[in-house]
Amino acid sequence: MNYLSALNYGNKLLRAQNIKCFNLDTELLLSKAINSTREMLLINLNNKIKKNNFETYKKLILRRRNNEPIAYILKKKEFWKYTFRVSKEVLIPRPETEIIVNNVLKLSNSNSKKNILDVGTGSGCILISIIKERPKFYGTGIDICKKALKLAISNAKMHHIENKIKFINIDIDKFNYYKYDFIVSNPPYIKKIDLMRLDKDVRCYEPLLALNGGLDGLRNIEKLIAKSKRLLKNNGKLIFEMGNNQVTDVVKMLNKNKFYVNEVCEDIQSIPRVVISTKLF
Repeated sequence: MNYLSALNYGNKLLRAQNIKCFNLDTELLLSKAINSTREMLLINLNNKIKKNNFETYKKLILRRRNNEPIAYILKKKEFWKYTFRVSKEVLIPRPETEIIVNNVLKLSNSNSKKNILDVGTGSGCILISIIKERPKFYGTGIDICKKALKLAISNAKMHHIENKIKFINIDIDKFNYYKYDFIVSNPPYIKKIDLMRLDKDVRCYEPLLALNGGLDGLRNIEKLIAKSKRLLKNNGKLIFEMGNNQVTDVVKMLNKNKFYVNEVCEDIQSIPRVVISTKLF
């Protein structure tokens, strides 16, 4: 069997299971199985596949057929300009979360010396991406999941900026360190009732702790805003992600806590996704 036949085998199985982007997934999984790049695979489709590599590939295909996210199978995910290690203890980084990174960079310059806090840091992708672009920033990432923090530390080391970031296993309720110029977060914001309506690859594999926003989806956002009021410097920026149909309630909470709402950014589907706010006093 050659590489092309192996790809056709995987495509047939994944297509039958209605897996989105099944062609890309099979190419990535076969590349992993033969320990090659996707580009090298595609220019060598007539090469014969070794039996042990094909057995490995079949196991990977079956995992994807069961809706396991491709990022967890490959143990990595691209975010911003970089590659991050991921595991089932952290959310898979998503393109809409890059809006947070983009806006922090817009509000600073390459010579800025700023302190930044990432609440619920997960893989560390937000904080690490920002500090890679702003070498004079110093960051703190907090998370209540020890395994997530272990992964974030690993990612910081991989990107050679572990000396610029402190990771702490703590809930924001109990966090009282320093005053920050920026606080960023992708908090859990999905209503409890909506969790079972999520796609199977999210519902069955991604960590519930990082998704569940309580009955109204706003529990963690409310806590984030209240605590940020104390942790931010005057005129410091709070930038975070929110869920569908939450913008009105989020703006009200920010105003109540003496934040000025600078901008609400929409994602690619024109859904208000990220809010940028300033602590007034």
